[in-house]
Formats: sequence, structure tokens, C-alpha cells
Amino acid sequence: MDRITLSGVTAVGHHGVFDFERREGQPFVVDAVLYLDFAAAAASDDVRDTAHYGEVAQRITEWISGEPLNLIEALAVRIAEGLLAEFALQAVDITVHKPQAPIEVPFGDVAVSVHRARPAGDSGVEGTP
Repeated sequence: MDRITLSGVTAVGHHGVFDFERREGQPFVVDAVLYLDFAAAAASDDVRDTAHYGEVAQRITEWISGEPLNLIEALAVRIAEGLLAEFALQAVDITVHKPQAPIEVPFGDVAVSVHRARPAGDSGVEGTP
């Protein structure tokens, strides 16, 4: 399977279990690996035959800055399942980083990762097996 990788998509969100996280917000960073077949795009040289990574990045920032969630695990699943629903992808790997997480000891980053894939035989394109 071919891949598109988006690294470091960043937006401010209000996710977290603490009131101050919901109130003040903080940056969240998302890395996404999109799995799809490039055959049609390579043959046509047309962006409509692939996952437009500009549109994918825009949607990721909308989910980050959208409805607050308690857990970044829930945000990662929301993004992964949303991308599968909106784009003709076979699978996605999503990593959500919370670099300013309220952790009382020095740390470099905290992140969660999820992998989601379409069921076998589901192409993700309406009317296609």
C-alpha cells in the first residue's frame, strides 16, 4: 500500500481532563500516515485521484480545534475514523502529541497513536467494491 505522510499538523485545542486545559487551550500536534493506492493518481496525474493532503491537514486542524474531549486517545480515534469516512483511504495511522501536557516532571513529549483500517472489500469510494 502506498502512503502519504503528514507530520506536525498543529492547532490549539481545548482537550484535557482539567478545567484550565479546557479554558485556556494548548497546542496539539498530529502526525498522519494515509494508506491508499496511487495507481489511479499516477496514471491521471490528477489530485482528484488521491487524498488531497491539504484538505486532510485542514480537517485535522478542525478536529483539533473543535469539540473538546477529555482524552487525546479519543481525539486520535475521532481523527482516524473521520479521515476514513471522508477520504478514499484504506487505512490511517494517527499520532496525537500533547507537548504541554500537565505533567509534574520534566518530559519531552506525550503522544498516543492509533491505527484504523477499512474492512476487507470496502474501497472507501461510494459504489466501488
